Amino acid sequence: MGEASVKTLETPPATAGGTPRTDVSSPQVTEWEARPGSERTLVSRLRAPRRPRIWFEILLIAVSYWTYSLIRNAVPEQKTSALANADWLWSVERTLGIAVEQSVNHAVDSVTWLIVGMNYYYATLHFVVTIGVLVWIYRLHPGRYAATRLILFATTGVALVGYYLYPLAPPRLMNGQQFIDTVLKHHTWGSMASGNLKQMSNQYAAMPSMHIGWSLWCGLTIFAVASAPWARILGLLYPTATLVVIVATANHFWLDAVGGMLCLAFGYTVSRAWFGSLPHHLPRHPHPAGPHPAAALLNRVRVRR
Repeated sequence: MGEASVKTLETPPATAGGTPRTDVSSPQVTEWEARPGSERTLVSRLRAPRRPRIWFEILLIAVSYWTYSLIRNAVPEQKTSALANADWLWSVERTLGIAVEQSVNHAVDSVTWLIVGMNYYYATLHFVVTIGVLVWIYRLHPGRYAATRLILFATTGVALVGYYLYPLAPPRLMNGQQFIDTVLKHHTWGSMASGNLKQMSNQYAAMPSMHIGWSLWCGLTIFAVASAPWARILGLLYPTATLVVIVATANHFWLDAVGGMLCLAFGYTVSRAWFGSLPHHLPRHPHPAGPHPAAALLNRVRVRR
């Protein structure tokens, strides 16, 4: 039997000009970098971090969100099952001693300026902050962008399975529990889940909570990548505040948040499996990796012809 050996790189790979290339944000040299171009497999080259293209990213995000909304809203609104599941989930929380959503809902609703602010928070920051973090990673950490984006996409994709398999009414739509629909009461603009816009959104897709899935993705991304302590603290505070908001506005149960966290864990697992590392361990700036594998493959086919 042959002896196993571990290969290490004593010096960083050289750039096109012949000088060694260093990257303090990523001291490790990944497998795809160590191999000569001719030895890289198609899969390893697809996994290699490369600089994203703005037009492709805008198109991809727009199409993906449109598809997500289309599928989510196409899931049958199984009102009877959704209300029964809400009653069951509420009884589980009472058994666990965490069924305080109604108390939080009524307490915060008694402070008008606070609950109105939370209504606008729920309706807007879910999109604004998520897009802002994507843009920030795209501009300042392009080598980590693809892995970070994959986490978000995988998280959202698996959430669709939850909407289909487990229709759930939010607390504000439960029968006989006296939750307050804060958007209806205070005539707040912007929520797709209440008021005049409710026909445009599936009312019974509360599990898992993507407000938590997306906000926790934002918070962990900021915490892992940002260098300023105040930014890292804000990153952790954002999903915490979101958790309070989704409960205070009676849009979700605590356990909906747990569902969102599980979806995010799935997203991280997918990204880790594909790129071989968590995003913040990848190089901040992508190293030159030659032409895209798809383009190289197409050129080879043309040459053979």
